[in-house]
Amino acid sequence: MAKGKVCLAYSGGLDTSCILAWLLEEARTCIVPSARIRFAGYEVVCYMANIGQEEDFEAARKKALGIGATKVYIEDLRKEFVEGVVFSAVQANCLYEGVYLLGTSLARPVITKTQIRIAQIEGCDYVSHGCTGKGNDQVRFELGYYALAPTIKVIAPWRIPAFFERFPGRTALLEYAAKKNIPVFQTAAKPWSTDENLYHISYEAGILEDPNVTPPKDMWKLITDPEDAPNTPERIAIHFEGGKPVKVVNKDNGKTITDGLELFLYLNQLGRKHGVGRIDIVENRFIGIKSRGCYETPGGTILRAAHVDLEGLTLDREVRRLRDQFSQRLAEIIYNGFWFSPEREFILASVEQSQKTVSGLVNLKLYKGNVIVEGRSSPVSLYDDKIASMDIAGGFNPGDSDGFIKINAIRLKAYVAQKTKVTGSGF
Repeated sequence: MAKGKVCLAYSGGLDTSCILAWLLEEARTCIVPSARIRFAGYEVVCYMANIGQEEDFEAARKKALGIGATKVYIEDLRKEFVEGVVFSAVQANCLYEGVYLLGTSLARPVITKTQIRIAQIEGCDYVSHGCTGKGNDQVRFELGYYALAPTIKVIAPWRIPAFFERFPGRTALLEYAAKKNIPVFQTAAKPWSTDENLYHISYEAGILEDPNVTPPKDMWKLITDPEDAPNTPERIAIHFEGGKPVKVVNKDNGKTITDGLELFLYLNQLGRKHGVGRIDIVENRFIGIKSRGCYETPGGTILRAAHVDLEGLTLDREVRRLRDQFSQRLAEIIYNGFWFSPEREFILASVEQSQKTVSGLVNLKLYKGNVIVEGRSSPVSLYDDKIASMDIAGGFNPGDSDGFIKINAIRLKAYVAQKTKVTGSGF
């Protein structure tokens, strides 16, 4: 008899394919006075989330069924991911530690929510994932599981001694996959791990664990090397309403796109073509480990540059300062896996309020890895060209600046006087 039913978040890659086989073969022997009863492994239902990764889903379905899964769900979550999560991150200008656009982190709540729904439909006793015991994703997945289904049980193989002692590294997984005749993309020659969705792709592990090793050119999957990008720039205009993109116009060929998902896919296409969106960083994982990661985020990089610029034209200074404080905290909340939390809901509600006037368009030039702003306009702009002009007064009395400066100098004068008493000198 089976030990129970599991809904496994399946990617089709090395780790989850081996985990699927391991769950199916995992068995225990129960000794009773009159008999020795052998229990079969778990029954496993696989779930794949289509969030825009370049994956042959039907091949992955056949692979999972061939390994022994009883059923495979493939759910297209791309539109929900882009319009429900990515665009909210754009509104907030989310950037973890000043560099990372949170491509993996943002996808996890969308994946988790649907996995729990399928587990409930299938009557599963457990949910499972392929996240390592040293990474952030185990936290992101499981916080989501427990928030959405408080009584669910979790099988995390990379934290189970019977699993991680048997498979101490990727070499052991590759050997197990070969033994089980499980086809995998990863090879010993290319041992890095990847995670892909339509927002980005990440690379880690293997040779990348040395932070001083330059990634090989053939590692980068999505984006053209900026050195090899076209010598002719491409110009586009991105239109925003309420801080979210609503239209992209290619100014060179007139192509116009308004659907949210298609708009984002088109920006990805342009970014990849022109070498936009590569980074190589060392980041701080939530559990306290520093990790080296390489990321390609073409469309997200373009959108963020345009959105930040439009805010300069349309967003009140003090509101922007407060929102920026929230944005940094929001990036940490999302990175650490607390999407289903009251603080995330509170901050995003505040961000939505701040974005009501962020409407207009930004003109961009894409050229050899660069996103260059060439102008912006808005029907609700706060910019007054007459007041800003250096050639006319425009209703501004320059004499008013005299009192403004003197009032702001009061505090500085007091501080220098205090410092002189304490140290014997000012600056």
